[in-house]
Amino acid sequence: MTDRVVSPIAPRDYLHPMPLHMIKLCVGVTEVETLEANAARSDWRIVHTRMTPKRAAEIEDGGSLYWVMKGSVTCRQRILEITTVGEGKASRCEIRLDSQVIRTAPLARRPFQGWRYFDKDVPPDLSVAEATDLPDDLARELRELGAW
Repeated sequence: MTDRVVSPIAPRDYLHPMPLHMIKLCVGVTEVETLEANAARSDWRIVHTRMTPKRAAEIEDGGSLYWVMKGSVTCRQRILEITTVGEGKASRCEIRLDSQVIRTAPLARRPFQGWRYFDKDVPPDLSVAEATDLPDDLARELRELGAW
């Protein structure tokens, strides 16, 4: 029989599970630069949706809203608060976002309606240097070809 040492410390991922995110089409905005310019305005930092996420508390605990532009996830904004406004059929959800837009590695995504939970295969953030090295269209093509 061999002696086995069991660590009393749990793995980091167990103590701090990955946050739950949301993903949504960025309707009317096709360039990250446009979203960055508009994110400074307070009226652009509240996203209105019909349905309030049932897992809102998990999302508010470090989650982000990932934006899909031109068929690719291109950036994200941290979610600060999710609230339901109104009652019954007239109710709607308001998602308050951080003003900072964080660019991500491009990830192809087909069109969909509304929003979705996003917790698997979340694209990594890009550094400032990585984000400015390639035009978005070229980065998207390289990603689709499997070269990046």
